Amino acid sequence: MSRRQFYVTVLITSCIFIFSQCFRKAPEKVNTDVRGEQFAGAATCISCHKQIYDAYVATGHYNTSAPASEKSIKGPFTGDNIFSYSNGTRVVMEARDSGLFQAAYTDSTLQEVHRFDITMGSGRKAQSFLYWQADRYFQLPLSYFVPAHSWANSPGFPPSYPKFDRMIPSTCFGCHSSAVGIKEVHMEGRRLSESFEKNQLVYGIDCERCHGPAADHVAFHREHPQEKTAMHMTRVKMLKNQQRLDMCALCHSGLGTPQKPAFDYKPGDALSDYFFPDFTRPTRAADLDVHGKQYQLFTASRCFVKSDEMNCSSCHNPHNNERDQLATFSRRCMACHQPAGPAFCKLKSLSASVLEKNCIDCHMPVLPSGSITLLTDGQTRATPDSMRTHLITVYPEEVKKILARFK
Repeated sequence: MSRRQFYVTVLITSCIFIFSQCFRKAPEKVNTDVRGEQFAGAATCISCHKQIYDAYVATGHYNTSAPASEKSIKGPFTGDNIFSYSNGTRVVMEARDSGLFQAAYTDSTLQEVHRFDITMGSGRKAQSFLYWQADRYFQLPLSYFVPAHSWANSPGFPPSYPKFDRMIPSTCFGCHSSAVGIKEVHMEGRRLSESFEKNQLVYGIDCERCHGPAADHVAFHREHPQEKTAMHMTRVKMLKNQQRLDMCALCHSGLGTPQKPAFDYKPGDALSDYFFPDFTRPTRAADLDVHGKQYQLFTASRCFVKSDEMNCSSCHNPHNNERDQLATFSRRCMACHQPAGPAFCKLKSLSASVLEKNCIDCHMPVLPSGSITLLTDGQTRATPDSMRTHLITVYPEEVKKILARFK
């Protein structure tokens, strides 16, 4: 082969290679989930589970955290947007061109201002808000108390001045998000200090918090669309009853002392591997606060004790927003407490047809929390938040209220 033929051959080969690269299939999008490549992200569930996904996005779990915006924040930024402290400082909720802010003023002098960055809470009871500064998250001094339609001093904050320096640890994100990017963890004296990666947050409780990492599941079913059995995915119905209870108790059993981060929890894990035993809790279930102790209250209930398979899903469909649908929950009570059976309500002053429509207000009433109280503007005493107790029993005073309503 002559030198000229050699160069022509090399040129042609190079052109073929270059053109082949141009027409190659574009590489698939790199998985950027904070949790790692084994997670697919909730958006991938839509193609096969759209009906479930569309229903789930309306639930409190899904909306328990969100980027702060006028849509996600329930409180107003005009009109009733000022909170006054006893030291004369006012905090004003301000909508500026650059974002939403809580700004503290003494007289007309600006003392401190911080942006609403994250909304914590679905907005049914109350919302608190976080701002980002120097690789850390801080809680803003004012929350929004939905039942009172009022801005309120954040729970546990001083009533005399606005406190902007309460740092928020990853444990708070453990039950209000599905992942948070932790940059560094170290000890500062006797205190554990954490720093975070900005904007690395999976908001809300997403599908993979309860069903486990889904990347292999998604890849398999995209390659085998005819396969109807869920592969490479935790099927909650196949778990033992205590494992199913532990999934909910991870976030609904109060503030325990963690052994492992809540984000490490996978469906089927034992809750006892994640929290140290709590030897300080009251011995009587009736003494437990209604806020955050749903697991302890529920498992102390006679309904639970006398059942072998009762768990949270016996009453709750976690994929649907069923808040305030008392008739729906009451129908589930009827599975064991049928009107013609010996376990039905013994109250004789109301008909069975009336009683079976609302078991909940008598046997699981809404009670004030001793743990979470909020001070609204102009109040001298904080108002307790309220929660529906999960200790299923007879509450005579609540029964009287129900009967009075009917009279």
